[in-house]
Amino acid sequence: MAKALLGYVGGSDPRLLAEMRRLQQRVQDLESELVRIQAENDALQAAASHDRIMESIDAHQAEPALT
Repeated sequence: MAKALLGYVGGSDPRLLAEMRRLQQRVQDLESELVRIQAENDALQAAASHDRIMESIDAHQAEPALT
């Protein structure tokens, strides 16, 4: 099928190959950006969760430590 498509568009046009390489690089860049943003989002969610836990602890109602 790929050979038929390449034959249909006229073979290896250098402009087409350059455009394909550019688009493949763009896809790789976007995938890398997505991984970075997901990691950042996970870190922010963990920090927000920690903050919610700390806010839920009421120090005035905590029981005194046994001595």
